Formats: sequence, C-alpha cells, structure tokens
Amino acid sequence: MKRVLITGITGSGASYLAEYLVKFHPELDVHGVARWHSTATNKNLEDIKDQVTVHECDLTDFSAILSVLRDVRPDYVFHLAAHANVHACFKNPLSVLNNNINNTINLFEAIKFLELDPIIQFCGTSEVYGLVTEKDVPITEDQALDPVNIYAVSKLTQEKIAMSYYHCYGMKVIVTRMFTYINPRRADIFSTAFTRQVVDIEMGKKEKIVHGNLDSVRTLIDVRDAMESYWVASQRCEYGEVYNIGGTTTMTVGDFLEILKDTSHMDIKSEQDPALLRPKDVTLQIPDISKFSERTGWSPKWTMRESVQFLLDTIRKEKGWQA
Repeated sequence: MKRVLITGITGSGASYLAEYLVKFHPELDVHGVARWHSTATNKNLEDIKDQVTVHECDLTDFSAILSVLRDVRPDYVFHLAAHANVHACFKNPLSVLNNNINNTINLFEAIKFLELDPIIQFCGTSEVYGLVTEKDVPITEDQALDPVNIYAVSKLTQEKIAMSYYHCYGMKVIVTRMFTYINPRRADIFSTAFTRQVVDIEMGKKEKIVHGNLDSVRTLIDVRDAMESYWVASQRCEYGEVYNIGGTTTMTVGDFLEILKDTSHMDIKSEQDPALLRPKDVTLQIPDISKFSERTGWSPKWTMRESVQFLLDTIRKEKGWQA
C-alpha cells in the first residue's frame, strides 16, 4: 500500500483530508502527525479513528519528525500543519513565525536526511498575495507577492522553503495557494464564527450576531472540495509549480451572512464589533484557477447553498441542536 503522511492531521482542514482519503482511496495507508499539546483534538478524527495512524510529534522538534519519517517512509506528504489563526498573529507574531517556519524546515531537512522521495504537497494560502486592486483580479499565480500580516509572511516563507528544496535537492514539491474555504471545524474563520452564533440564537442562548468587516470580497469553496483538490494536485500537478485553488462563487462577507440567515429561516439581527476588525484586512480574494483546472480537469462540486447547509447541519450536530 502507498503510505500518506498528513502533518497537523487533527486540525480542521487536515482531518477532512484524512476523511476524504479514507473514504475514496482505501488503497492508501493514511498516517498523520499531531502535537501532544495541540489545541486541536482527536475528536476531528472520531469517525475514522480506526482507519488512520496518528503519531505524536511536534514538528519544531527535529528528532521527533525524523523518527516518524523513519518509521512511516511515506510516498506522499501533505504539509498542512501551521499556526493558522490570522487574528491571533497580530497578538502573537513570534509564536506564529517560529512555529510555521521551524516546522517546515525540520520536515524538509528530515526528508533529505533520510533520503526519502515522497511527493510533497505544500498547502499554502492566498494570503501571500496581500492587498490587491481591482485591476489585479482575478488573481493569477504571477501576481506579485506582498503579504501584509505575520501569518502571511510565515506562509510565504514556508512556501519558499519548499521550493528551495525542489530547486536544490530535486524534491517532488507541489505548491498550492488555497483561497477562502468553508470549514465547520475551524471556529476562527468568519463563516464558522457566524454559523456558531446563528445556532446559539436558534437555541435561545444569544440574541444577535456580532461581526467584523462585512465588505471584504471573497471567493468561497467547500472544505470537502478543497481537500479533494489537494489529492488531485498530488496526482496530476507538475513538480516545482504553484497553483491557485478556490471556488467560483464570489461575494462579500456580508453577502455570505445574508445567505446564512436565510438558510436558518430565523429573523436574526447583527451588529459590528470593533474588536473583530483586523488592523489590516486582506480583501478582493478572487482567484484565477484556470492553471490548476486545465492541468487536472478538477472543478468544485458543492454549491454555495449546499455548503452553507453543511456548515449549519455540522454545527447544530456538534451543539446537540435539532432545528
């Protein structure tokens, strides 16, 4: 069996990737690494806990990842592990930088040291493009990179590390830049934060939604589509290349909130909370995904309405609420 190693496997996105691989590619032996002190928990893997192998490993500890790689000897590596809370990076910039950069250099050095030859899918972010103007959208992979927050700086550094190991050591590296996606397991992104508040209102625990900037323009994709695209990238994309991945539905954050309210079928009030505004907000996150689509033939499957319903249903189940 081919072996897969997913870094940060208990995290919000990586756990969905593990679920996708287990369900649609049973020919794979799925492994993952997770920190013993991670803020994520194994509950994200509850439905597949007997079908994946989780290794306790802090990627900032070189000896730990070296040991795991020596045991697993993966054919594929999906690197998703990162401190990914953008809002938190304004309060804990050194923690974000140290974690994200060190975990990546350790991973690649360990692979090189052991002389392994896996396909390495580095899962990056559209945040590396920074603030763009209307003339720059849709954003292609050739757009100038200008990260404006520490999280984005750390992700760009991770990406450059990955590409350095491709150029210098011939590693089979593929870089993807994911745009905004809907993910029920990630509470710090606006779509999930809004939905958790909506369900609290449905349950009578809250009176209104509080929100930050509603004018930011995003293209949204379902997390299930996003994780499938990572596997497709590992199978069909060219090594040493960068690919944008994202949805085809563009809207403001405020537009999403209105769809969510409508799907809930409740009269929901909302107001802005200044504490939720970022010092600098990255907007106009509209990708050109033609390079990826033409290379792979991939396109998103889930509609916006289906994704919002999935988000609501998942949060309701988590909170024990039947609407």
